[in-house]
Amino acid sequence: MKVLGIESSCDETAAAIVEDGRTILSNVVATQIPFHKIYKGVVPEIASRKHAEWILPVVKQSLKEASLSLDEIDAVAATNRPGLMGSLLVGMTFGKTLAWANKKPFIAINHMLGHLYAAHLENDIPYPYLGLLVSGGHSIICTVQDFDDIEVLGTTVDDSVGEAFDKVSKFYGLGYPGGVIIDNLAKKGDPRAASFPVPRLDGDDHRYDMSFSGLKTAVIHQCDMFWNDGYEHSTENMCAAFQETACRTLTSRLFRAIDDTGLKTVVAGGGVAANSRLREMLSSRDDIKCIFPPLKLCGDNGAMIAGVAYHFLKRGDTSPLTTTASARIPQFKRGLKG
Repeated sequence: MKVLGIESSCDETAAAIVEDGRTILSNVVATQIPFHKIYKGVVPEIASRKHAEWILPVVKQSLKEASLSLDEIDAVAATNRPGLMGSLLVGMTFGKTLAWANKKPFIAINHMLGHLYAAHLENDIPYPYLGLLVSGGHSIICTVQDFDDIEVLGTTVDDSVGEAFDKVSKFYGLGYPGGVIIDNLAKKGDPRAASFPVPRLDGDDHRYDMSFSGLKTAVIHQCDMFWNDGYEHSTENMCAAFQETACRTLTSRLFRAIDDTGLKTVVAGGGVAANSRLREMLSSRDDIKCIFPPLKLCGDNGAMIAGVAYHFLKRGDTSPLTTTASARIPQFKRGLKG
């Protein structure tokens, strides 16, 4: 089965065709970074307008690269949540219209399920495992029993880790997107240069939860008091120390979940899963197996949407054309379903 997947939850207009949930026949991503860079962050109105402008040529390009016609596509899938509402509606409306006009099944996909599935596109991964979803919008630790059977163990109580990277970068004028820039600068710095605070969340209800707002504030507004003696107050050292603390905040909660659940496989997904220091930390324990998507599949892409949609289609689950978009996912502990 060949599925056309459309992703437009934020500022990437993406479409891909995946066969049988694994074989990527095409994967086209049109990035809007140059249009948002001058504002040092994503402007929702610009994002939705660019999606409306680019969605048709991106889908056409994905068909061309796969050497397929619409008649040869078995189903159409599109992200319906979470994300920027205007952006989501462009992809959803286009996907539903395309499915209706060509008499194809339509599947609405939760963006988070897509990021978790990205690593499956190039790896045979048995269930269950622990998932780590880290992006500009989310920081989630979860147990994964199946492609749509997920229990959220912990999440951020304020900012996501990706948001913290972007805001620190914006404050210091480093550029956008902040995650890649800070990662590259950190490689030239010393993480021991500063000791930034790691938040402590008390109580069993917060055993796996994270917080990044305090860390972001410490780096931005109170930087001097956290510097250690003998280290230069350089941008590279600041980036290295900040990144080290952010990654240790993530891994400390994740390692706790590994010890508590006994699950020894970790699958990462989302834009921050491309961070080099996070990958080093997750690979540091010999008793666990960490699986990452290739760098090209860490960011938003249509292949992850088409891939997970195949499994819904195989099970006979499709979405009515009355399905609409939602900016958020429900705030409960179980059920990140499509």
